[in-house]
Amino acid sequence: MNQIILHCDLDAFFAAVEVRDNPDYKDKPVIVGADPKAGKGRGVVSTCNYEARKYGLHSAMPISIAYKKCPYGIYLRPDFTKYQEASEKVMGIINSVSSIFQQVSIDEAYIDISENCRTYEDAFIVAKEIQSRVLDEVGITLSIGCAPTKSIAKIASDFKKPNGITIVKPEKFKEFLSPLDITRIPGIGKKSKEYYNNQGIKVIGDIINTPLHRMIEKFGKNGKWVWDIANGMDKREVKNSMRERKSISKERTFFKDTNDFQEILTKFDEINEKLHKKVKNDNISYKTITLKIRLEGFLTFTRSKTLPNHTQNKEKTIKIILELFKEFSNDKRKIRLVGIKLSNLISRSTIIQKDLLSYLKG
Repeated sequence: MNQIILHCDLDAFFAAVEVRDNPDYKDKPVIVGADPKAGKGRGVVSTCNYEARKYGLHSAMPISIAYKKCPYGIYLRPDFTKYQEASEKVMGIINSVSSIFQQVSIDEAYIDISENCRTYEDAFIVAKEIQSRVLDEVGITLSIGCAPTKSIAKIASDFKKPNGITIVKPEKFKEFLSPLDITRIPGIGKKSKEYYNNQGIKVIGDIINTPLHRMIEKFGKNGKWVWDIANGMDKREVKNSMRERKSISKERTFFKDTNDFQEILTKFDEINEKLHKKVKNDNISYKTITLKIRLEGFLTFTRSKTLPNHTQNKEKTIKIILELFKEFSNDKRKIRLVGIKLSNLISRSTIIQKDLLSYLKG
């Protein structure tokens, strides 16, 4: 148990993105899912925010029931393109903290920070930094669990939602787990809970206090699985599962909406510099350059230019960004956010191999 693992879980993700993009939705129940059709809809709730949960709504609830419980909620159809874009930004931030990164869904990921952090106090600082960057750069919140195993980290991330950080040190994990309902363990649902309860096991502490052989006798392989989790014996490592990147991007939100060109230019330079540091470190080149502008009122625009060849030229990139920005330079509305995305990526080694093959064939 010498690993330090973070489980990062976005809070009510789809609904949070909708509230971010529509400030009027703040503090109102927002439900993303099927069309309720005035209580006659046949789909389910995909995600709902915490205001909606006060009415008893939850994910996978039939949309007809949700409407009856909360008829005045804001019901929205999912926009997966928008959610994927937000997810990629969040995952990029998390992955930048540690190369040992495992994304397990659109809204959650593990990272192993054992090499970065010597203590759990250091881990807390890292978790705060991730939360701060995600809020500043993406505009949503996430909760983080930190523990010596993946399973305990996942349980911990759900402990102080939303926007919480829960640290579970190795010497404290049994104290943390013992009073929790057994359904906190991934894999124990409502049906299996009844079976466990009938055998006298209601909280995780009951599992901890039951000998392994008894758990296997009563529950078979599943009994060993939950016993290992409860006793900190989950030896699964964080596995790098990041798919090949399609783009890299960075955005910055101004402290106050601005139309000061010098301030905007400084922000572009800062973003461009950081992107090209990553480009060099990761030995990649790009072909498409995209400008992102968000004006006051959250109106967002993107403009792109694709080059004839792949490059790593930051001077050319900033020149293109400023050319694309000209379209907005006379707009009287102030700017809230600027961003740069580099896409159509390829590794430099691939370019060198292609050039070498071309030379040999020539």
